[in-house]
Amino acid sequence: MSAARSNFLAAAPLDRIGHLRRDEAWLAAARERGDWVALWRRKVLVSAEAAPRPLFLAADAMPEAGQDWVLLGERAGVPCFAFAVGGEEPPVALGRFEDIRGLGELLEPGDAALLAYARAMLAWHEHQGHCSRCGAPTRSIEAGHARQCTSCEAKHFPRVDPAIIVLVADGDQCLLGRQPSWPPGRYSTIAGFVEPGESLEDAVAREVAEEAGVRVDQVEYHSSQPWPFPSSLMLGFTARAAGGRIALRDSELEDARWLSRDDIAAGEVILPPRVSIAWRLVQHWFDAAPGRCLEREAEAGSWLARPEP
Repeated sequence: MSAARSNFLAAAPLDRIGHLRRDEAWLAAARERGDWVALWRRKVLVSAEAAPRPLFLAADAMPEAGQDWVLLGERAGVPCFAFAVGGEEPPVALGRFEDIRGLGELLEPGDAALLAYARAMLAWHEHQGHCSRCGAPTRSIEAGHARQCTSCEAKHFPRVDPAIIVLVADGDQCLLGRQPSWPPGRYSTIAGFVEPGESLEDAVAREVAEEAGVRVDQVEYHSSQPWPFPSSLMLGFTARAAGGRIALRDSELEDARWLSRDDIAAGEVILPPRVSIAWRLVQHWFDAAPGRCLEREAEAGSWLARPEP
């Protein structure tokens, strides 16, 4: 069943204008009149208000020659670019740099999606300075949406890692698990990366069996969420339990439990935050029961961000 609205970090308010990424004349003019999103060590430049918003820099803040930059698209007809600021310390003269995950729902959804897009693209550039074929340096091309080897001329494109995330239900109970690194009491839906040669439905069945020992059927797509920390795409599903008792078969989870709607409403576990697709999946199942409303009956905690490798 599809979702009725976009997930957080989706639907950036941009026309990505991919057909102009190779138009050097247009790009040169657009860089002079466009808005620039600045990042420092993957933190984004935002205002210091209680409800922060992106701070867009003018053309005089453009990156120096040779520095990587990315065309994000057009925002309300204005070209929008992103670049990374160097230095051991954040340039306080520009403003306040914050982690998107720490800001969470403080950002407007469209602003959060735009900043996450910028972050994902610049994080990709950080790790693609050398060719994976021959090891020679690469250079940015196509307005930052590809890199090309300076020796063998191989092209490299931004990577997106597909990962499934699933709410498994058995009547009035749903299956939630917790990872050891999460805050005490935090439980969430089962998730994992799709492996080569595997369909999404097969990945759902495998991950649930590996992590919790439960067999599933009736796997149905719900919605997706870009999760650019640094490059995942979460593909959300629902599934029905088809047998098997909970058995933790790998080291991903330290616990897994069947929880009823009443358990969740009573605060037996801390759910993921409302900005996550995991919350949306739990909400979809919870609200399917007559007279139940997760927004009204349960309170979500805050996500504890883990450092990236």
